[in-house]
Amino acid sequence: MTDTSAALVQNHRRFLAFLERRVDSRDEAEEILQAAYLKGVQEAGEVRGNAVAWFYRLLRNALIDHYRRRAAGRKALEARIPASFEKAIERTVCGCLNELLPTLRPEHGTILREVDLKGEALMQFAGRTGITPNLARVRLHRARQALRRQLRRVCRTCTEHGCLDCTCG
Repeated sequence: MTDTSAALVQNHRRFLAFLERRVDSRDEAEEILQAAYLKGVQEAGEVRGNAVAWFYRLLRNALIDHYRRRAAGRKALEARIPASFEKAIERTVCGCLNELLPTLRPEHGTILREVDLKGEALMQFAGRTGITPNLARVRLHRARQALRRQLRRVCRTCTEHGCLDCTCG
């Protein structure tokens, strides 16, 4: 075993911990580390100087590649989702919410309709309705909590499991 290989083996736990802090799961970290080890073994003869510092640079590049592949995969997936599917989801969600908003306190229904459904900026809503920005933030938070409780009461498992074909009406 070369000095470089021995240094890489001795620091396995440190390398894995470094990756775990930067990805979603230990499995992802282990995959990246294994791929980096493979590349490291192939390029070990080119190492000049500190092998551990060299391998951390290799890990950093492997992380960048990992996130680039992940972002490319997301973009490809988003490109395959038809706009009609997104519109159908929006109609279903808005239909459910529009039926439940009148069951909430009037100020809660109003802020949810204007800010969350119509997309008005919270600060603009506060100014237009004559309330302070802080009160608007608190009211929106409480309105969302009230809506969540109402969805759980009316829709039961839909809010817990993400049901998109809501037939709770």
